[in-house]
Order: sequence, then C-alpha cells, then structure tokens
Amino acid sequence: MIGPKAIIHLDRLKHNYQQIKKHVGDVPLMTVVKANAYGHGAVPIAKTLQNEGVKFFAVFTIEEAIELRRNGINAEILIFSRMNQEFVEQAADFKITLNLSQKEDIDILQKLFLKTHKRPKIHIKFDTGMSRLGISYEYAESILKDLMYSPEIECEGIYSHFATADEGDQSYAKWQFERFNEILKIAEKKEFPLKYRHFSNSGAILNLPETKLDMMRVGMLLYGAYPSDEVPQILDLKPVMEFVAPIVTVRRVPKGTFISYGGKYKTESDTNLGVIQCGFADGFPRPWYVNGHVMYKGKPYKIAGRVCMDQLTVDFGNAVPKVGDNVLLMGEGQDGTLRAEEIGKKINATTYQLFTAIGGRTERIFME
Repeated sequence: MIGPKAIIHLDRLKHNYQQIKKHVGDVPLMTVVKANAYGHGAVPIAKTLQNEGVKFFAVFTIEEAIELRRNGINAEILIFSRMNQEFVEQAADFKITLNLSQKEDIDILQKLFLKTHKRPKIHIKFDTGMSRLGISYEYAESILKDLMYSPEIECEGIYSHFATADEGDQSYAKWQFERFNEILKIAEKKEFPLKYRHFSNSGAILNLPETKLDMMRVGMLLYGAYPSDEVPQILDLKPVMEFVAPIVTVRRVPKGTFISYGGKYKTESDTNLGVIQCGFADGFPRPWYVNGHVMYKGKPYKIAGRVCMDQLTVDFGNAVPKVGDNVLLMGEGQDGTLRAEEIGKKINATTYQLFTAIGGRTERIFME
C-alpha cells in the first residue's frame, strides 16, 4: 500500500518491558493495551508481552477484552470501563475481570448470579481524588461491608488511579496514596480477602516507587515514551512505533513560492519541495507544521505550510530526495530519530494523544 506506515518493532517492546521489570523488581506488571495498545496494535502487542511472561492485561471496553481472548490471550484481563448489565454475562463467559466502581454494580452482579449462577471476577475501584469513576472514598467501609456479605460476588482486587503521578509536584499524589492506604486498613481490619492491590501507573513507577503494592500498571513506558517531562528519564526506552510515509513527488520551485492552504509558508530561496502522502486524517499532528520537521537520511527538513487532510509538503532545500523513499514522521528508524516527546512538547500535546491518533489509512507492519 502506498501511504503512511506504522512499523511496530516488537523487539523494542520486549526491551522496554524488560527495562521496566528490572526497575520495579519482582512486582508483577499489569500491562495496559487499551485503545489498540495506544495505537500500536493490541493483539500483536499482547501476544508478544504474554510470551514475555505477562500475566495480567488491562483494556477499557468489553469488546477490546473479547478481541484479545479470541486471539489467544489467556492471561487475566481487567476492563476499566463502568460495569453494565448488558455485558456482565459475556465477561463471565470469557473470564474477564470487571471494574466495580458504583454501589449499583453490586445489584447487577447479584442479578446475574440469581439468573445464571455465573460470577465474573471483579476489582473494586475507589476514587481517591481523580473524581472520575470509582466508589467515593467516604463510602469505603460500607461498600466493603456489603461485599463481605455477598458471596455471589468474587472480589479479587482493589485499586485507584493517580491524577498527578507524572507531575513534578507530588503532594497531591501522596495525599491520594494516603487515602488509599486508609481504605486498605479498613479492608484489613474487616479481614476482607484481597489478591491484588494496585495504584501505580507509568508516572508513579518513576516518581513514586513506594506505591508499588502487589502490582503496578504500566502503559506508556512500554511503548518507549515517557508520560511527561516531569518524571525521571532513567530508563533506556526505545520507541516501539516508527511512523513513516512516502515521498510521492518532488519539484523545484523558485524563491517566494507560497505553499499549502492559506499561503502561510513562503520559500526563502529556490528549493526542492517534496509531497508526502500522509495527512491529519492519518493521524499526523497538524499543529506540528508551524515549527516542525521530518527526518530524511539522518537530517531534519522543515514542514512547508499547513498539513492537509491527506498530504503534507516538506522543504528539502538543495537536497534531492528520491520519489518512493520514506520520511520519518515520528519514532526511530534508518532515517534518524524524532521522538514523540519532542513533538508533544512543541505543540502542547501528550504522547498519549500522538500515538492514539495514528490511524486513518495508516498500515501497521509488525517486525521482530
């Protein structure tokens, strides 16, 4: 296919996983592969990680979990979305762990048991300060009491989510962790059986190692990027995705030529322009055109003018690129390195946004 390609280097994924494992020690990792593994391809990513020894995955929807099951992932899978009575029976059938985040979820599980005698595993999510999904911190004792007297519900874990773990000021995150510890004390006092207690995410793995508990959730670090520039960049991470696109035409234009929509870019001298077959519909970050560049044969070349839906233009100066060659849009490859963190910092976007946006007509190629 002529067009953009996301080359997924599975050997780099393995490298990153081993780097993280070495950093956290013997604490099990729950690897997060939601949103198509952050744009990298959930099934091949999960298969590779399972072969590396991963025992627990996390996704957001029931559909994502079932896709993994149908493609040979037999490890534990937790879904983060709000529980819904429409899919709880499916979750039980596919041995998928559910997120109990509201008191009403208990009724859903009890009705399922009365009707089918099926008991999907659950993890209780508590809201300790994110103010999103989760049982309110204040109701921890009453919820745990209700679950103690609900043998038809199989509770295996308890968790929460940091709001600021990847930021420089850790005071709020530490306050959240204190609240979570208070909930754990209540559970311990009630002799509430728990197999897993987890709170840490990629930011906490680097900023708050004391929050490791029984398991740590890891997402962005697996894919070779840091969650922010406010975490210690101490791991030898390799970008798993190499985002490239082909040069489809090259022509010489004179000084003073206006390029692309709005005529916002004007050539400063006679130059060679290359048209790249990739646009914002394929996930290329449009704001990057202002001061951005691509890499070709180890050198950076400016993006010339606004990125279009299907194409973008590059000012190659006196270099003469070859039609059919690829340019590097993001990642690391034979044309050089252009990290997602660098692009994100310049356009005020996160690496999460950049990776998950890549789609449209982008072909994914998986390489060992």
